[in-house]
Amino acid sequence: MKLNNKLEYDVVVIGGGISGAMAAMAASSTGARTLIIESHGFLGGTLTANGVGPMMTFHAGEKLAIQGFTNQLIERLVKLGKSPGHIFDTVGFTYSVTPFDAEAMKHELELMVAENGGEILYHTMLADVKTEDGKITGITVCNKSGLSEVRAAVFIDATGDGDLSARAGAPYTIGRESDGATQPMTLKMKMYNVDIPRVKQYIHEHPEDFPLYNGDTSIIEKSPRLSVGGFDSLFKEAKAKGEISIPRENILFFETNNPGEVILNTTRILGHDGTDAFSLSEAEIEGRKQCRELELFVHKYIPGFENAVVESTGPSIGVRGSRQIKGVYTLTAEDLLEQRKFEDTIAHSGYPIDIHSPDGEGTKHQKLEWGGMYSIPYSCMITESLKNLIVIGRCISATFEAQSAMRTTPTTGAIGHAGGVAAALAVKHGLAVQNVDIKEVQTVLKQQGAYLEV
Repeated sequence: MKLNNKLEYDVVVIGGGISGAMAAMAASSTGARTLIIESHGFLGGTLTANGVGPMMTFHAGEKLAIQGFTNQLIERLVKLGKSPGHIFDTVGFTYSVTPFDAEAMKHELELMVAENGGEILYHTMLADVKTEDGKITGITVCNKSGLSEVRAAVFIDATGDGDLSARAGAPYTIGRESDGATQPMTLKMKMYNVDIPRVKQYIHEHPEDFPLYNGDTSIIEKSPRLSVGGFDSLFKEAKAKGEISIPRENILFFETNNPGEVILNTTRILGHDGTDAFSLSEAEIEGRKQCRELELFVHKYIPGFENAVVESTGPSIGVRGSRQIKGVYTLTAEDLLEQRKFEDTIAHSGYPIDIHSPDGEGTKHQKLEWGGMYSIPYSCMITESLKNLIVIGRCISATFEAQSAMRTTPTTGAIGHAGGVAAALAVKHGLAVQNVDIKEVQTVLKQQGAYLEV
């Protein structure tokens, strides 16, 4: 549709990350006239705009816990040769990782939204929100065409930071309950021309540098792409010499779909606020400083990286957490670890609690037993007060610890799928989002290929 001063849809999704893209596919395929609004010129969010990779994890043990539109994306990329699919995690942290080609992902996401009947509006940001009698009556967006009003029966907040929800007056928390501190941000760095066989040789010859392997480095031969965390002594040596200032304990990198191309997930930017523009700007600058240190470090210290070339940083910094809406229900660590069942379950995940310390070095993990799988309820995605708002992605109602588990992209994709279905059904039946028949949502999700144990 050509942009006019006023636009009107059944469902409007704010944010085109993996969760928002899945929501747009789901809402439009369930019959709603749907628009997805994205500030970048492409979809994919953290996976394409922040350089995050691989996706982890679609599995709970051998069980493919996340299916539906999110897994259909991977199946399409595999057919194109743009992903090896779900492969064994050679870091030794979780069940599987899913590398991909980021440029191919951008295109496939667009195709999937269009094939399901959705529309996309790029280079557009949320500017204002209007509410009346517990409903969002319209939003103002800003782009090259100026300011425009957009109306919808249901709005989906897929901003990751709860921007739409906060501006609509929804209550929220930020960060750790004790002090508001958030997990550190990370600016990813992608390098190519890495000699993976030489890297593997070093790992085999220095097992003591890779504590997660407990002396058995044969794990790195179990996948067609290398994921690894370690090089502890080398990192410690460089820090002692003042060559590294990053408040982290080791190097972590993942090979992408493209052999010899890796994503370094090693920078750690502390004490910044993902909801504050100046703080974000400072974090980007600090992230690039740390990436330069990393570039010099891997060239000097890690065999196989001598001729590696920096392909990109970011492009934008990765934010693990900021606002969490206060929903009808708040997901807790106990819910995850005890694998509690909910009548309104809309997604599952097997990814563990994974907290990058807000205070500096260290990462805290709490894992379920092997194959354990937790549930995510719809009531975490809606508020008590706003009748036509559904929140998806990493900013749903969850405690600091629970959010550290459900924040990863396969899980947020599944959450987005459910949010899109619920939004379309709310429009179809003329209901507030709190009154949607959850059984019907679950039925439609299953019809669309989602995995649900309900």
